[in-house]
Amino acid sequence: MTTLRELAHGIYPPLLAAEGLTVALQGQARKAATPVETIADGVGRYPQEVEAAVYFCVLEALDNTGKYAKATKSTVTLAQTIGDLTFQVVDDGVGFDPATPPRGHGLTNMVDRLQALDGAVAVPSQPGRGTTVAGFTPVPFMTDTSVEAAWRLMPTRTERPPRHRVDCARTDVR
Repeated sequence: MTTLRELAHGIYPPLLAAEGLTVALQGQARKAATPVETIADGVGRYPQEVEAAVYFCVLEALDNTGKYAKATKSTVTLAQTIGDLTFQVVDDGVGFDPATPPRGHGLTNMVDRLQALDGAVAVPSQPGRGTTVAGFTPVPFMTDTSVEAAWRLMPTRTERPPRHRVDCARTDVR
């Protein structure tokens, strides 16, 4: 992939820097060898090293899907949980036997990227069952400081404590 070559030459992807992880991955998904669905509800902006690690891990997984999996589709899922940014790349390809050593350095690179941030990656697979690449890296809970993000964090009406009524029209307050 062009983006992996750019990384090797030290170029940080402009779309990742400008728009963040979700938009950058959606852009790369459109270029993938097989159709890719991207799901990223509630994912905001993160420190540059976090976005880069997850971005390049997902690209490596998609690249491997295109090279080896013989998949007809893939799904990339990003999610923010309390304290972690998680990702999953699932394909419907031929899978592989985890006991057989990988041919390249892709998985090692993913492990190194995420371990540097106290994260981890796992790649469960079996022949004929497709492959899942699942990883996480710790992040602060609220990375998106927009008004919309703040509203999403507000408790629902049933969770809020009762409010005291204040009559703002009264002017005879003593």
